Amino acid sequence: MPLDGWLDVGCNHDAKKKKKCYSRSIFLVKNALCVAKFINFAPKYTNNKKHNDMKLHNLMMLAVVALLLAACNSAKDVPYMTNLDQISSSALAAAASQAGDFSIKPGDMLMINVSASTPEAVVPFNKIGYLPIAGENSRSSVSGSQDYSQVYYIVDDNGNIEFPVLGKLHIAGMTKASLQEYIASLIYPRYLNERPGVEVRIQNFRVFCIGDFNSPGVLEATNGRLNFIEAVAMCGDLSLQGRRDNILLIRTDATGQRTVKRINMNDANFLTMPEFNLQQNDILYVEPNASKARSSWSVPPAYTFGVSIMGTVMSIITFVLVLAK
Repeated sequence: MPLDGWLDVGCNHDAKKKKKCYSRSIFLVKNALCVAKFINFAPKYTNNKKHNDMKLHNLMMLAVVALLLAACNSAKDVPYMTNLDQISSSALAAAASQAGDFSIKPGDMLMINVSASTPEAVVPFNKIGYLPIAGENSRSSVSGSQDYSQVYYIVDDNGNIEFPVLGKLHIAGMTKASLQEYIASLIYPRYLNERPGVEVRIQNFRVFCIGDFNSPGVLEATNGRLNFIEAVAMCGDLSLQGRRDNILLIRTDATGQRTVKRINMNDANFLTMPEFNLQQNDILYVEPNASKARSSWSVPPAYTFGVSIMGTVMSIITFVLVLAK
């Protein structure tokens, strides 16, 4: 249908409206042709139909292949520890022996219990106001007070605690085993005729999990130890959109210095890494994969108008090409 025919339908034979519509249409058509020529769009689709159909078929085949490759690549990134059978049992045993051997840091809240065959002899070396819980080695306050300093030892910013009888002890950087040995050596033989038993447990062992876990949050380990797989399981596993090959571990040492380590759970070698056994106040961050990152992309409000204009221009180009056939 010629342009005049379209204008007659749209303007109901009103001369003024028809003239105005005609001038606007000519303007839009000219600009649309310029855009089409600029992007070389028209020549691709003004050839014979067989040629165009072949191009479209090839484009669809390329799209299908790209989707299949992307799916295969994503499937490879989902399983954990794909090379587990290549890790020696001796390496796994050596890594397991290091579990719980972490350093004490400022801010830690410790339970330190000194025991001996004569309980009365070690009373001065224990904090008062707590009783044993049946079936547990931990202690609870008799009065129910929330003043943990009356029950536990809180490591100050300088890495010290105030221990009964022994006074101020600098313990930051020590492991639980070395602290137990240190306190026992200070008590025996100076104060007791027998070597006492010393138990040290951390009461505020927490790990912070953020990012693409199914249930991110703060994990508390009541037994004072936690490994990487346990933390992932407690968070309900990683989501399918979470990157398993690039998990960020942020750790603060006894001196306050932060270190960053990247963990690849697709590779079973992470089981033998020192970072496999987590420490108190570790932070785990799971980065979203490229698919989720793309899905979260949005057009800024400032570009909304521009996008609508581009859509209008493309519609006009299509219209012009249909008329040109």
